[in-house]
Amino acid sequence: MNLLKKIYIKTTGYSYTNMGRLFLRLFVGIMMMQFGLRQWIYFDDGVTHFPHFLFLDSAYSLGLMIFIEIFCSLFIMAGFLTRLMTLPPFLSMCVAEYYILHDLVTQEIYMLNWWQIGYLPIMFLGIYFFIMLVGPGKISVDYFLSLHFIHSNNSSESELEEV
Repeated sequence: MNLLKKIYIKTTGYSYTNMGRLFLRLFVGIMMMQFGLRQWIYFDDGVTHFPHFLFLDSAYSLGLMIFIEIFCSLFIMAGFLTRLMTLPPFLSMCVAEYYILHDLVTQEIYMLNWWQIGYLPIMFLGIYFFIMLVGPGKISVDYFLSLHFIHSNNSSESELEEV
């Protein structure tokens, strides 16, 4: 019975939030980066179907999207400028969701099925919003830079207690 109590406490009582944040950053970075790399490889095919936004033609819009997906993903995975680097992909997923729902004028939005592409940007929006809320965690470049700045100012590490 004591063994079961110890196992229960180990599996429910301990929190691995920093490892969880690292995993989520790596997961969303790899997932978004593979979209960017795929669009880069098939750039010529993608330009013909990609919508234009921000007063840019399709080629520049697709290039901007690829840049956001690859560049920001690298920064998010490293945990460098994490909260700032989640903003461009967050906004691009808002635009993607708009264009996906805009193209579904023949079908009611509440009739979307789970396998349709409309749910993918919403999933990324949720993950990016979570990362913006909780931050990168202690296993990140941001945390180590914060430690460096605090130590160079002869301040205490209590400023990072909430990290």
